[in-house]
Amino acid sequence: MTPITSSLQDTSAPDGVCYGCGSNNPHGLHIKSYWHEDGIHVIAEHLPDARYCGWPDLVYGGLIAMLVDCHSNWTAMAYHYRAENRLPASLPRINCVTGNLAIKFIKPTPMGITLTLRAWVDGDVSRKTRVICEVYAGDVLTAVGDSIFVRVDAEKLADAAHDRS
Repeated sequence: MTPITSSLQDTSAPDGVCYGCGSNNPHGLHIKSYWHEDGIHVIAEHLPDARYCGWPDLVYGGLIAMLVDCHSNWTAMAYHYRAENRLPASLPRINCVTGNLAIKFIKPTPMGITLTLRAWVDGDVSRKTRVICEVYAGDVLTAVGDSIFVRVDAEKLADAAHDRS
């Protein structure tokens, strides 16, 4: 398979509207996730805007949770594409949703420093996939996500949410 140079979001879901990672959300954060050169990790970087301050000079924990959620979800989907020997732009699109999001805050995360998210799948890829995501401020580990993502049919999911049979 050829390595991708565009983000997973731009390649797989250019019409995505998620506030955190949707490429087509004009008000969103536009998180971009990429396969790391090691072929194991999926990496993203984000410099929090001052409006995402929790305590003075510290990043709001809810933003960290959103970054981990979006990036980890894309990590799960990237692994699904790879397990099926498919390019991220191939159809049908692979979609996952958050089944469980757990964040352990290890140290306060300072504002004004680019955050690096490094995620990987822990174990085999299946309908439910466990993803570990580390958040670094510079070289300092500040949070770790340990979450489960569930592969879904997005259309059926939306129909169920709106009680459309």
